[in-house]
Parts: sequence; C-alpha cells; structure tokens
Amino acid sequence: MAASPLFLSSSSPALRFPYSPFKGNVSSLRTSSCSFPSLKTTTKRRLVVLNKAAAATVGALVGSVRFRLDNLGPQPGSRKKGKRKGRGIAAGQGNSCGFGMRGQKSRSGPGVRPGFEGGQMPLYRRIPKLKGIAGGMRKGLPKYVPVNLKDIEDAGFQDGEEVWLESLKDKGLINPSGRERKLPLKILGDGELKVKLSFKARAFSAAAKEKLEAAGCSLTVLPGRKKWVKPSVAKNIARADEYFAKKRAAAAAAAESLSA
Repeated sequence: MAASPLFLSSSSPALRFPYSPFKGNVSSLRTSSCSFPSLKTTTKRRLVVLNKAAAATVGALVGSVRFRLDNLGPQPGSRKKGKRKGRGIAAGQGNSCGFGMRGQKSRSGPGVRPGFEGGQMPLYRRIPKLKGIAGGMRKGLPKYVPVNLKDIEDAGFQDGEEVWLESLKDKGLINPSGRERKLPLKILGDGELKVKLSFKARAFSAAAKEKLEAAGCSLTVLPGRKKWVKPSVAKNIARADEYFAKKRAAAAAAAESLSA
C-alpha cells in the first residue's frame, strides 16, 4: 500500500520544505495590529460645468481666455427664462395669468390696435390739432445750404478765388452733417461784397444775384438732379413746352407788327 502524503513511513525518503523563519506552534499565533498607518482612499467628485464661457471668465482673466466655438456663451445672468403663462395655477401667475376673465384682450390673437378705445372718440382725435406745413412735412425740410454775402466777406476771400461748397468748408463757414451733407449751396443777399469772386452754386437769391453782378463777380449755376418721370409724362411735358413756345413766338411777332 502506497504511503499517504500526510503520514510518511520511515522507509520513505524525507521531504524538504522551503525555508521559513517561523519557529513554534501555529496555535500560538495571534493577530496583531499593523504598524503601518491605514491608507484611506479619497473619492473625488466630478465637476460638471454647465457654461464653459462663464467658468472661464470666473477662473481666469478675460485677456488670457482664447475664445473658441466650444467655450462661447452668454454672460451669467444675461439670459432669463421667460414666463410660462397658461400652464395652470402652479405656474405662479394665477388662474387667468393676469389676462382677466373674459373679453377680447383675454383671448388669443392680435388683440386691438394701439389707440383703440372700444369705439368711442379716441384721445388722439379729441385733442386740438397743431397747424401743419402745407404740402406735408417734407415741404418744411431745407433744400439748400444757405450762405450770406456778409459771411463770405468776413471769411477773407481774395480776388479771383472760387467760392463753392468745398472752399466754404475749408474756411469753416459751413459744417453740414447728416442729411445736410447732400444738399446743394445757395447764396443769399444779406450783406455786401467788395471783392470779385467766382461763385458756383445751385441757386442764387434775387438780391444776391443783383449785388454780385454789380460787384463784377462771375456766377455759375450748377445743374440740379432731374426728377424722374414716366416716358408718357415726359412726352406730354415736351408737347406742352412746344405749344407754349409757339404761342410766345406768335405773341412777340404780333407785338412787333403793331409797333411797326
């Protein structure tokens, strides 16, 4: 009978176990506390950033943040969630949401137009009216940049110089802005002029034209922008001009025959 591995006979060769420093009885072993401190594992919570742009502005300076498509977003507090009306009492605006019980203004749709008072005479028709401008409000807008002769005299122009919009701007007489930058020049006759100048303007007043011709100045009337009309209207205007030209010629010829 073969020998059991636990109970070896004297005739069986001796088994060699690996070396162990323990010498004694196994029953005398006791649990002892470890001399090393216990290592506690700390779990880190994950930080969830809802708005990357807001987190970047809080955590770093604005100058050091490089804006990209993945971190662009509105500033904190600039976007506010709108009220959800008509979603029950628990929404926070009451049962009727501030629209009342019944009526046209409580129904859906555009409501009433501004100024409507239910059919009675509205306020904008009850109050007294101010006198307007004949021909509409555009008739009251300026059509020229006016300059008087006395201002041109004080500006210090020399003999033979040219007077027009750019030269007046250089002298500081006019400084048009806004709509006035596209307006033409008109010379008015307030004051006197003692030097001979060359004028280029869209229009001259009757007094200014008389004074400038007496002073020996040269006047150049700049052509204006022609108003567009329909071709049929242009034909009618040409026919009317031709008709009245013939009438004026006939009247002049009749006057010459009578005087002869």
